[in-house]
Amino acid sequence: MQLRRLPETLVNQIAAGEVVERPASAVKELVENAIDADATRIDVTVIDGGQTSITVSDDGIGMAPEDLSLCIERHATSKLPDDDLIDIRHLGFRGEALPSIGAVSRLSITSRTEGANEAWCLNVEGGRVSDPQPAAHPKGTRVEIRDLFFATPARLKFLKTPRTEMNHVTETMKRLAMAHPAIGFTLSDGTRRRLDLAPEQGELFEARLGRLGTIMGRDFADNALLIDAERESIRLTGYAGLPTFNRGNAALQFLFVNGRPVNDRMLYGALRGAYRDFLASDRYPVVALFVTAPSELVDVNVHPAKTEVRFRDAALVRGLIVGTVKHALAEAGHRAATTVADAALGAVRTGGQALPMSRGAGRYGRFPSSNPSISPGLSDAAAQFGAPLPGLAAAPAAPMATNDWAPVDEAESIDDPGEYPLGVARGQLHATYIVAQTADGIVIVDQHAAHERLVEERIKRGLAADGVARQGMLIPEVVELEDAGAERLLARAPELAEMGLVVEAFGNGAVVVRETPALLGEIDIQGLVQDMADDLAELDDAIALRDRIGDVCATMACHGSVRAGRRLNGEEMNALLREMEATPHSGQCSHGRPTYVELKLHDIEKLFGRR
Repeated sequence: MQLRRLPETLVNQIAAGEVVERPASAVKELVENAIDADATRIDVTVIDGGQTSITVSDDGIGMAPEDLSLCIERHATSKLPDDDLIDIRHLGFRGEALPSIGAVSRLSITSRTEGANEAWCLNVEGGRVSDPQPAAHPKGTRVEIRDLFFATPARLKFLKTPRTEMNHVTETMKRLAMAHPAIGFTLSDGTRRRLDLAPEQGELFEARLGRLGTIMGRDFADNALLIDAERESIRLTGYAGLPTFNRGNAALQFLFVNGRPVNDRMLYGALRGAYRDFLASDRYPVVALFVTAPSELVDVNVHPAKTEVRFRDAALVRGLIVGTVKHALAEAGHRAATTVADAALGAVRTGGQALPMSRGAGRYGRFPSSNPSISPGLSDAAAQFGAPLPGLAAAPAAPMATNDWAPVDEAESIDDPGEYPLGVARGQLHATYIVAQTADGIVIVDQHAAHERLVEERIKRGLAADGVARQGMLIPEVVELEDAGAERLLARAPELAEMGLVVEAFGNGAVVVRETPALLGEIDIQGLVQDMADDLAELDDAIALRDRIGDVCATMACHGSVRAGRRLNGEEMNALLREMEATPHSGQCSHGRPTYVELKLHDIEKLFGRR
């Protein structure tokens, strides 16, 4: 079989298979070209998910006629003036996008430079190029793609529904808009605008937060921590959400390198490492982080889609992300997400909304007047039921179960609630929840979850200082396990001893516990050792326990914290609140769940129809 050179049209079609995977890929390439052309506004219209037409217009520098003819040739670009792939300063640089798109669609490019008398238009149909023709167009460039993949019909079979393809386009546009807040973006499906983002004003962080809040929602802006750190010429900026502001998937995790949206496993791994001690394995933080590095330290020429990067010093970048995000979370102290209160309020509302209240319900309460689920007359019947019995001045109160509410004696709590962020304890509900009064609301604390976090942080501090203090057992306790579990514990015995848990072999499938961390107090040793053995089964043997200190400490803390169902006096409750205020990360337990809920007075008043 004789070798031969493939026709240029076929070469372009092959390249299109890598560069233009779907309509969103074409949109990404064209919008990146517009950004590189110094556009201040980019308008995109996508019809039928991109299969019928894609139009991208910008007000950038435009192209002269000779550049217009050159731009649809393979590997023709203005973005590598020195032919140096190490020094890449633009989003595009391969010179493959336009010829690849033109090889599989009907492509039209109209462009005009600043000061030119007229615009010029060039048409490409399935790889066949026409000569440029004069046209009417303002400064900038307009690229129109019609009948995408008409020249390669087999590719059409792999496209999803127009709605799905449009969602991919929208996601692509959002990511590019996040990285470039000074540029205005619009996205239309031909009937309505899916995105309409005006250029953000102000300095970098203010503009970026404004754009992120518009795209990711106001809740993100309210619950995001500022990230800004630099190490050896690599800078990390952006915003990281509080641990209690999390999601069930990674859809709201956005990472950028030198203004380029990326999907890099190393970066996502660093992000998981930063939140490992604060979130359960099935929950994901909400973040938008931007890495800025000198071009010689990062290689973006890894994949045709340009969504993967390689760093010369990946460990440095990973350490920067993990360390900076952890520091920001520690600086947040006991702060929890504002959405925690909203979720609590939503849980006690009927259908997610407060019941509409009548204005003339009388002195014994206000009852719903217009809820469609309540039949006519039910409000009146309820009012009669709640009225005082004959001869009584007030409605009778239900007897209070003495084991459900433990009030704090006034003599024990003379502090002003306004002096403390988490207020002053006023009582305990169901021997599990502490109720505190703040200056403008109430705080409800899950005593077990809160104390679990406090104990975990104490263990970490002790380990980082002089080691965890240990308490010897008067009578060592023998714990029977499976052979594999016992072997795992004994293999890690020296590391566990550093954390205050001393175990030794005691025959086949058993260990004896001689010392435990002193700060855990009286604990269920059988349960603790069994849980430690189970946790070690999930860890890689090559990973030191110090590298997964959060997991180990969380297991110990769970067994050494104040249990739900234990009564606390006023002094103990207030001591717990004060320690929470002084302890980093105390706003959430090790699984990312909130340790307290704060309700403002105006929120409570809404529940009772006072607002």
